[in-house]
Formats: sequence, C-alpha cells, structure tokens
Amino acid sequence: MRTKGTLTSWNEERGYGFISPMSGGKQVFVHIKAFKNRSRRPELGQIVTYIISSDQQGRPCAANATLTGDKLREQDKKKTGAAFIAIAVIFFGIVGAAVLVGKLPAIILVFYLALSLITFGAYALDKSAAQKGAWRTQESTLHFLSLAGGWPGALIAQQKLRHKSKKESFRFVFWVTVALNLSGFFWLFSAKGSETLDFLLQNIQRG
Repeated sequence: MRTKGTLTSWNEERGYGFISPMSGGKQVFVHIKAFKNRSRRPELGQIVTYIISSDQQGRPCAANATLTGDKLREQDKKKTGAAFIAIAVIFFGIVGAAVLVGKLPAIILVFYLALSLITFGAYALDKSAAQKGAWRTQESTLHFLSLAGGWPGALIAQQKLRHKSKKESFRFVFWVTVALNLSGFFWLFSAKGSETLDFLLQNIQRG
C-alpha cells in the first residue's frame, strides 16, 4: 500500500532524509536509492509517495518512492515517444501512397524499409555493446545511415530501445540528417529529381 508524506528533512551530501507521513505518526527514513527517478533530486517540502519497507536492521524506511510530478513526466515521455514513432509510420505511409499513385517507383519504398531495418539493427547492436562494454558503433555511422534514408528506423529504435534518445548533441545532428534526407526525398517529386532518378535506375538495370 502506497503512502504519501512530505519531505521535511534532506541531506544532499549524504543522500538521505526523512518523510513526515500525511496520516501522522513517526518520520520515515528515505535514501536517494529509494527513488525511482534518480535524475531528479529531492527538495524540502516536496510530496513523496512511497511504500513502507524496512532496512537490514529492521528499521522502517521508504521504498519505491516517487516525487510529485514524476508520473506526469513519464506520461509526457511516452506521449512524445509515440509521436516520434507516428512520424516514422506516417512517412512510410506517404512513400507508399506515392508509389501507389505512380509518383515514385516501388524501389524507393523498399529502399527506405530495408535501410530502416538495418539502422534499427545498428542501434540495437550499439546498445547491446554499450551494456556489455564491448566495441561501440561510431555515431558517424549511425548518422550516415539516417542520412541515407534509415532515419525512420533510427527514430523507432531511439524510442523503443531507449538508445541515443537523450544526448542533445547526437539528437541535433540526427535531426539535421532527417531534414537533409527529407529535402532529397521531396526533390524526387520535381521534374529534375524525377529525371535524375529515372536515369539512375536505368543505369542500375543496365549494369
């Protein structure tokens, strides 16, 4: 059963404090490790939701603690992640529709799908390597795959695998690659772009 209380004492250097239960009674000890969200530091006066547990000496303490607003932030993250995945799905829908109406050859849809799968796999391998302390995939390689057309797979991987989704410098470059790739994609609908694509496909077929 979860209980609510107010953080009435907190030692930032040692990472522990005490919670005064709203229902009254003795203060409850809480350690920084008891909080689910370690990236957010507790502050005096905050409302804490927790479960009563006990330490190795049998003394009561708080466990599985959350600060007010943590649940809302997690919900916001999930909504943002779902929105990014929707962007990738919508893009595939646009490419598919363009192929159906004859604006683009089917090879373009196959190309984006295949490269997205490869990019997703590259993210999965890189995350696995990071967890094991093994040789990592270079960020430049991940960016190149996104630029080439694998960005929908990268976007899905970032949200589903929770990999490369927080590093600001990486995400900035990633969105630049997305913008550049989309610029090239929509250029294909122009007369010059269509002519260039036809020329390339004819050369590939002859080769």
